[in-house]
Amino acid sequence: MNVDLIFENFPDLSDKQKDQFTRLLPLYEEWNSQINVISRKDMDSFYERHVLHSMAIAKTIQFKPKTRILDVGTGGGFPGIPLAILFPQVEFVLVDSIGKKIKVVNEVAEALGLENVTGIHGRAEKVKPGFDFVVSRAVTRMSPFYNWIKRHFNPKSFNDLKNGILYLKGGDLKEELAEFPKAKLQPIQAYFEGEFFETKFVVYIPVG
Repeated sequence: MNVDLIFENFPDLSDKQKDQFTRLLPLYEEWNSQINVISRKDMDSFYERHVLHSMAIAKTIQFKPKTRILDVGTGGGFPGIPLAILFPQVEFVLVDSIGKKIKVVNEVAEALGLENVTGIHGRAEKVKPGFDFVVSRAVTRMSPFYNWIKRHFNPKSFNDLKNGILYLKGGDLKEELAEFPKAKLQPIQAYFEGEFFETKFVVYIPVG
């Protein structure tokens, strides 16, 4: 699947954004040959399984300018990099405990001219607070994840959703989210077609 998958689902992209999304695949192919940040089999479905999946969050909320977002366990830069392309007036801090992955994040961001991305090598608990949203792609179960980041949020909200967690995860989440009664699940197949998205959700949990 090629970059047209992104253009079809997000028809209002600027020429600059289209160029940035088009350049994502060759950039990751180049870096993946040096540092394995994406599984080889997933590279064949790069735009579906990594880029479009990340952008499901943008179907749930349109971040307002000057929103600050922390991407925890970003790996090679997902969902942070695609969202940063989509929202150039939003600040993204991408954190991962594996240094070589953050090296890729920073190199890709620089190559694309993404001035709204900062990559940090370290643990999420150590990042200074002051964020409106925390995003992630299923780095662990929700309970420990929540404990890592619950003190990171700004007290005041100014987006259409209250400040909180936007988590990309699949499968049966009923038991895992039982202790989070405010959690809301949005099935991604409501936005995007394809077997890959059939059991995947954007999980939103307001904080505070």
